[in-house]
Amino acid sequence: MTLLTNARIVLPCSVVETELHFSTDGLSAPGAFVPAASTDATVIDCAGDYIIPGIIDLHTDNLERQVLPRVNARWPSRSAFLAHDAQCAVAGVTTVFDSLSLGDINGRDRIQTYEDGIRDLVELSEAGALRADHLLHFRCELIAPDMQPLFEMALHDPRMTALLRLASLMDHSPGVGQYADIARWRAGRAKEGMTEAEIDAMQARVAAERAHHLEANRAYVIEYCRAHGITLASHDDRLEEEVARNHEDGITIAEFPVSLAAARGAHALGMDVIAGAPNIVRGGSHSGNVNAIDLIRAGLVTALASDYVPSAMLEAAFACVAQDILPVPEAIALVTDGPARIVGLHDRGRIEAGRRADLVQVRLYDGLPVIRRVWVGGHRVV
Repeated sequence: MTLLTNARIVLPCSVVETELHFSTDGLSAPGAFVPAASTDATVIDCAGDYIIPGIIDLHTDNLERQVLPRVNARWPSRSAFLAHDAQCAVAGVTTVFDSLSLGDINGRDRIQTYEDGIRDLVELSEAGALRADHLLHFRCELIAPDMQPLFEMALHDPRMTALLRLASLMDHSPGVGQYADIARWRAGRAKEGMTEAEIDAMQARVAAERAHHLEANRAYVIEYCRAHGITLASHDDRLEEEVARNHEDGITIAEFPVSLAAARGAHALGMDVIAGAPNIVRGGSHSGNVNAIDLIRAGLVTALASDYVPSAMLEAAFACVAQDILPVPEAIALVTDGPARIVGLHDRGRIEAGRRADLVQVRLYDGLPVIRRVWVGGHRVV
């Protein structure tokens, strides 16, 4: 049993100054007296810090950055996974949806990361080597010729399918979604060192692959996820027509919509909207699309995701507070209760009696949130 005293407990609708008891069996009601706590508890004085639920990150590509810290410098996969796990934990992320790409229009780097990542996730989890709780988010690149074989690779191992809780439909073709501005897309390839002829060839190849594979891959993923109860998200929606089609196909989440119109359309249809936390921390989109803070001001966002910086989750939530856009409980819900609800994780995301003791102690320093302690399932991991 652990007893937190002198804490500001962030509840769904309020912040209360009280004590909190928890154990590996779960949380007690905030402020409730637990007889065993008087003699058996480890007592921690939180010195007025916030105690929030553990952060739930539905989309993180952070593993890719540990695997390839520099161009042509691939890191050993298990070492990279452990570094990724540690970075998530120290950022207060207690539930991580490892977002692995099924298909790569630029080569094989992401494919190898997927192949190594699903193996490492299962083996490291079974060994008890991970600090956070890791689940799978399959980022299905619909235009990739090898998307279906990569998907089926995981279906042969029930340990992997048990971890698969979310899939998203990706189309990273030039002229679509976040790459609707083809000139900007071409400029990006040029910065990577490609010649005009190479960019032309790539654009033509991707267009041909899109024409051949997109619809078949889309139907395959939707059918599998519908049959197995896996939550489905669209990705980088720009047009209301795209959102309407996704809704008709049973997709319940619009992830990272790149226009205000798409976000409004999704919200009007009762879909959940995920925005990128780095967009808020940086003050805008890195690819020139809609500003996520505007979506939050409009009341359109259900959850934030780290995308590529785990620490952005908490910082973005408190940025919403600092800018007087949201009160603390609503801001914290964007990284805790909101993500938990939309993927059906009903055992976490709130500080309530009986829920998992996934907790984060946070202190503000000059407006920035600083992680002091982190518990996962009642075990201290940071």
